[in-house]
Amino acid sequence: MITIQVLTKQTGMTVRALRYYDQIGLVKPSGRTEGGHRLYSEDDVKKLQQVQFLKSVGFRLREIRDVLTDPKWNWAEGLSRQMKYVQEERRKLDKMEASLRGLLHTHALEGEVRMEMLEQLIKLSGQGKAQKRRFREAFFDEDENMLWERLPNVNREDPDSLEWIGLLGQLKRVQDAGPEAVSVQRIIRRMAEKTEEAFGDEPLFLAKLWDVRKSPKLSKEVQFYPLEPAFLDFIEDAYAVYERGQSRD
Repeated sequence: MITIQVLTKQTGMTVRALRYYDQIGLVKPSGRTEGGHRLYSEDDVKKLQQVQFLKSVGFRLREIRDVLTDPKWNWAEGLSRQMKYVQEERRKLDKMEASLRGLLHTHALEGEVRMEMLEQLIKLSGQGKAQKRRFREAFFDEDENMLWERLPNVNREDPDSLEWIGLLGQLKRVQDAGPEAVSVQRIIRRMAEKTEEAFGDEPLFLAKLWDVRKSPKLSKEVQFYPLEPAFLDFIEDAYAVYERGQSRD
């Protein structure tokens, strides 16, 4: 038999939690000292380990008490219920992770996270995938919809998306230099190279994509990362300068 103080060291649990388990009849100590202090047997310790494990996979204390006391406990039903709970929590965490990654990338792109930008991202995250898919299917044909997988995404961390985020961030920082500036054209050249690598054989798709990007309403429908109209106009002007230079070469 061991005391409650020894048990807390072995399990990492608090005295308060162990006393609560005793109070609700979940794990009751098998004995007491002459002074009335709790004493736990080896079986008590094993039972407590079972409780800790079941808690770690999402069971609530009331359910755990039923598991440990009811010999007819329906394990298949109980485990299936917990599996659904864990899967739902994972989906929530995945969405939270994507939102946090998006905010980190927003900070990298913008140099800050403005409240109006945060509000826009919140609205975008609340739009369903079904709504986005319906719009894409209405605006783009089947082959073009497959090309969407090649587009960068602010909520991802693949090398292509990260490079696009970096390029846009760099372009924002040198925007005041004007579309013809060497610093601007160097970035535009790399953006043009990346576009050519991914969509060089799909000029119609690129044209339609830019029409969507330039429209605040359509961009919202497909959940594009929100960029200011003035910045998009600047990109368009910088690309025009780049293309004129290419035609002279």
